[in-house]
Amino acid sequence: MQTQQPETEVKFTVVIPEIPEAHKLEAESKAREAYVMTLLRHSDISAGRAAKLLGIDRWQLSDLMDVYDISPFPTQTREELEREVAKAKRTLEKYSK
Repeated sequence: MQTQQPETEVKFTVVIPEIPEAHKLEAESKAREAYVMTLLRHSDISAGRAAKLLGIDRWQLSDLMDVYDISPFPTQTREELEREVAKAKRTLEKYSK
């Protein structure tokens, strides 16, 4: 049984007179993106949840993680990641012969 976490609503107000609607919408979108990516960076949400919140697929999220300099392997040390890469290379070599 999955426990449902309480929802968090984020609101803020910026008072700027006479801003074009298109600029307002772009700024709101970027603010939402930055908020979600910050939560992802700190592992407060999963990558799947981040993609869903932003309305994008996992490939688009991967590109966005690059923009925000967020590693897809946040809990792995460099040595652990190097071991995984070496293991994957050995597996590929085994099947390419």
